[in-house]
Amino acid sequence: MTLQGLSHDVDAVVLDIEGTTSATGFVVDVLYPYSRARFAELLTERAEEPAVARAIAQVRELTGEPDADAAAVEKTLNAWLDDDRKATPLKTLQGIVWSEGFARGDLVSHFYDDVVPRLRAWHAAGVRLYVYSSGSVAAQRAWFTNSPAGDLTSLVSGLYDTENAGPKQEPASYRRIAEATGIAGHRLLFLSDRPGELDAAREAGWQAVGIRRPGEPYYVQGVGDHAQAGTFDEITIRNSRSTS
Repeated sequence: MTLQGLSHDVDAVVLDIEGTTSATGFVVDVLYPYSRARFAELLTERAEEPAVARAIAQVRELTGEPDADAAAVEKTLNAWLDDDRKATPLKTLQGIVWSEGFARGDLVSHFYDDVVPRLRAWHAAGVRLYVYSSGSVAAQRAWFTNSPAGDLTSLVSGLYDTENAGPKQEPASYRRIAEATGIAGHRLLFLSDRPGELDAAREAGWQAVGIRRPGEPYYVQGVGDHAQAGTFDEITIRNSRSTS
């Protein structure tokens, strides 16, 4: 059951992207094929670039294949895509490809209609906004830069992914983010559609609300015993400065 009128007294909101601010279907149906079509060129022609080289090394380490060539690495990446695995090197390479696609104008990100007005209102009220997604920081930055509503990066105080914070279902990752932001856990609110992530945030001392949008992968499963909302409009954020 969706709870109406959720109110939270916090200093900052931390946002998941897929299924929360944006449609998972857009990522799976648009961005995944875009990256899949470009992995081979990235791995063969740009393997010496530091970020690409690091990701290739991580793939080899995770698969236990230290001598895997570009074709083998590409096969692993595509298998991870098929499984929707949140592997850091996959997200790094996707981020590189997507960032360039956004910059060329090939891609424009997606946000649910209720999201951007709420983010602007919360930001205007003095609430700090952060992003914590399995997608790489580079992909997050490109996503918020190239939205249908224009460049939204001025609304966001920081970006976190599985490389600079850690896995999203581990409480330690949320403690790292709290430490990095300088905000106590109980003054942070995490919004996500995934119950395991909400559990981890709560265990780290955060406040958490599950976002349940019809058609999203976790809609039927629900968000466990967490407070839940169908849109951002159902959530009221209060801090010491004002209410929005």
